[in-house]
Amino acid sequence: MLQMGYRGRIYFTEKQKSEIWDRGQRGESMSSIGRRFDRNSSSIYPVLAKTGGIRPAERRRSRLALTLAEREEVSRGLRARLSLRAIARQLRRAPSTISREVSRNGGRAFDARFTLKSGHEQCQRQHPLSASNGRIDQQADSDLAYWSERLT
Repeated sequence: MLQMGYRGRIYFTEKQKSEIWDRGQRGESMSSIGRRFDRNSSSIYPVLAKTGGIRPAERRRSRLALTLAEREEVSRGLRARLSLRAIARQLRRAPSTISREVSRNGGRAFDARFTLKSGHEQCQRQHPLSASNGRIDQQADSDLAYWSERLT
């Protein structure tokens, strides 16, 4: 008896995504792009739909964000049991910047090696009240209904 195997999730590499955006920009159909990668068009659609079919801008860190070297200094300072203000003074940064960075990345268990990846993931996650997830629209509708009942 022949059984069909389940094909696990296959992720596109950055190079493949780049080619998908190029082909989409040239007007190729999702089916033809999918054939190029031996995938269904349904696996091409999410790549293009996520950014509206436009290649996203290359990510750059803000100059205000801590660099990896600064994050390592914060990590060393915490291990040396320095206060956040002392660490901020050494780095010539605002204490609030150091405090936010530490609380965002595990408190006193802060480890500089894991902060860059988690920072990128935090930017990518869907925020609770972003317009793209529709919750803000639902909240606005319910607020409008609530106040229209009260004011009439």
